[in-house]
Amino acid sequence: MLKDEKLISTQVIQWKCVESKTEGKRLHYGRFVVSPFKRGQVSTVGIAMRRASSEEVEGTSITCARFRGVVHEYPTITGIQETIHDVLVNLKEIAPKSDSNDIQEAFLSVTGPKKVTAGDTSLPPSVEAIDDSQYILTVTQPISVNIELKIEKDCGYRIENSHGYGGGKFPVDAVSMPVRNVNYSVHLFGSGEAMRETLFIEVWTNGSLTPDEAICEASKKLIDLSTPFLHVKYGDVSHSGDNQDFSASTGSPSHFDDVSELEGKIYKNTFIDQLELPARASNCLKKAEIHTISDLLNYSREDLSKIKSFGQKSVDQVSKASWERFAIELPTRNYVSISRNKQQKPN
Repeated sequence: MLKDEKLISTQVIQWKCVESKTEGKRLHYGRFVVSPFKRGQVSTVGIAMRRASSEEVEGTSITCARFRGVVHEYPTITGIQETIHDVLVNLKEIAPKSDSNDIQEAFLSVTGPKKVTAGDTSLPPSVEAIDDSQYILTVTQPISVNIELKIEKDCGYRIENSHGYGGGKFPVDAVSMPVRNVNYSVHLFGSGEAMRETLFIEVWTNGSLTPDEAICEASKKLIDLSTPFLHVKYGDVSHSGDNQDFSASTGSPSHFDDVSELEGKIYKNTFIDQLELPARASNCLKKAEIHTISDLLNYSREDLSKIKSFGQKSVDQVSKASWERFAIELPTRNYVSISRNKQQKPN
């Protein structure tokens, strides 16, 4: 028994792909096993990999479209079956793959009648469409349709308004997330002091990355994010409760003076979709013009409960997700009231 315990404790953690399949051009699946871990380590790794895969892995998407001779996104154009808004939604669904980090331009120039798909788009050499059959629009009459597209590489969501756009130019709400879903599970083996854990992780991608490429990229992102902590030295940390003394002792201003401002900027660019709320709760928040974590922090639990069709169960779901994903507690009612009064108070 002692021999077995020693063998397990000295084993190197290894990973292996145990299942890989293509369920469609825009849906790839992979299942991986990683082992052995000590008790409790799988949850640490699993949570980190799930979040890094969904939020840190870069993807390519169309971010802007320009239509010649179009003023706004809701007109009915003779000869085109869809409205401009419908076309923008369809462009959002296209999953390009790019080897470049530069902003790329693409063109769509067709003459009808014709059913237009992603395969009709003229793409730069460094970009390819994962699924050429992805539908865009239908031209019902013998007219020419010309659309200029901007393609960028980024990560996460990018929801833009129409300010700053014009002349037939419209923003596309980009979803630069090649990883569509990630699940992980914990499995125990061994007994007593020799008990260890195995991590099973499942990854679905949109085809622009394979699941194993997504796992590798997520791992690199986690390493990059944690690298600054490798350079922390005991002498660099002040144990004094006075931040002013710390700044004076280092001979430079403290980098932590603007933490609140930095957090505010982060929350303004973090959308509530990352809370992974049920559809009902998420839709109610968006209808109430709550799109980011920064918006959410302007509401207490009581304020949220007053939102139409937003019950106590939804309030509990938001509160729980905020704490589990961002370690954020919803503000108290008094604090929110005071903050709002200050904002409304005239100079």
